[in-house]
Amino acid sequence: MFSPRTAWKFDAEVGEQGQVTVQTPLPPRARVEVIVLQPADEFADLAAAAGSSLSFWDNPLDDEDWNDAGPG
Repeated sequence: MFSPRTAWKFDAEVGEQGQVTVQTPLPPRARVEVIVLQPADEFADLAAAAGSSLSFWDNPLDDEDWNDAGPG
C-alpha cells in the first residue's frame, strides 16, 4: 500500500564532530528517514554543456559556408 510522505528541506552545516542538528515540526521520538546530499554547483551542468559543445563550431563544412556568406 502506498503511504504519502511529507518532505522538509533543511540547509545545515556539519559540526566539529561530524554531526548535524536540525529542529523539525515532528513530535519527539518520531521515526524519520535521513538522506544527506552535498549542495550541487548550480552552474556545473551549464559549464560542462558549454565546454562540450565547442567542437561543433570547429568543422570545415561550417567554416566554408560561413566564409562564403555575406551581404547578397
